Formats: sequence, C-alpha cells, structure tokens
Amino acid sequence: MGETLDKQEQFWKKMNGEQLASFLATIEKSSEMEPSALFFVCIGTDRSSGDALGPLVGSKLVQSGYPHVIGTLEAPCDASNIAERLQEIPQGHVVIAIDACLGQKLSIGMYQVSNQPLAPGKSVGKDLPQVGDYTIAAIVNVDGPRQYNILQTTSLYRVMNMADEVVKAIRHAFPLA
Repeated sequence: MGETLDKQEQFWKKMNGEQLASFLATIEKSSEMEPSALFFVCIGTDRSSGDALGPLVGSKLVQSGYPHVIGTLEAPCDASNIAERLQEIPQGHVVIAIDACLGQKLSIGMYQVSNQPLAPGKSVGKDLPQVGDYTIAAIVNVDGPRQYNILQTTSLYRVMNMADEVVKAIRHAFPLA
C-alpha cells in the first residue's frame, strides 16, 4: 500500500496488524498531517473484555503523548456518552475512529479499515452517531447470537495484543516530534 488515498473512492478493507501501519501511512501522505491535526476517538468500555480495545488504545496514546484522544480507560467514550464526547472535537481536525467489532471466525485478529465513518454499536443493535473520517475496527471475536455475551467472554489477551498493534501502527505512521 505505498499509494496515497483518494478520499472520493470509498472503501472497506481487511488487513493484519503489519498492514495497518501502511494503511495509516497512506492517510498521513494523502493529508500531510501532523499528529496535532489528528483526533483519535477510541470507542468502548473497560467493563467488557471484548469492548475494551478502544479505551486501551486511547490510554496508550495518551501515555505516548498524543494530544487529541477521546476515550481512555479512565474516561471511556461509550454508548452512554458518545454524543457529548464528539462535541469535544474542534472543526478542522481529521478523526480516526477506533473500536472493537465482531466478525467471521477466520477474520479474528484482523482489522477492517475504511475512509468512511464508523457506526459504533451497530453489531449489538444500537443506533449511535457515526464517528470519524477514517475507521479502524478490530475484529476481536466471532459474530453470532448474543453479541453482548460474546464481547463479555472475549480473550483480554487478544484484545490487549490488538490494542498494542494499533498503537504501534499509529506511532509508526504519525510519530510525535
């Protein structure tokens, strides 16, 4: 993926953690942005192992020094407050939305990325505001009936490893000066 992104061409692509850094680098090249122009909206809650990916990523980004992060373990961005939290984003910033999702068994551990907004809570039937100019959705477990139960019983080890992969990719594509 050495090319730049054409924002007019909408896409959803599935990739692994190594490809994620290349995808983010194409965003950086297409917009020539600094980390200070980026907002990361990390969606989820620490009350469910499968849904903790967003807050884990958010906390790690804050610890790394990224200035614009919404959604951490200390202050999650979840279904109860997402509309209010999105009001914190000033005009003119590029938003990358990060969330966990469920998918097919062979896709567990992969990432769905897009130049389209994320629809948080969609897999569990929630109608929440769409978020982001770009999306990173980490496939943490298999989709099926009783999604809440699936998210509650998802391997925290897998979620933590995937959160580390996302942060590593962000730090590679958008290094802090």
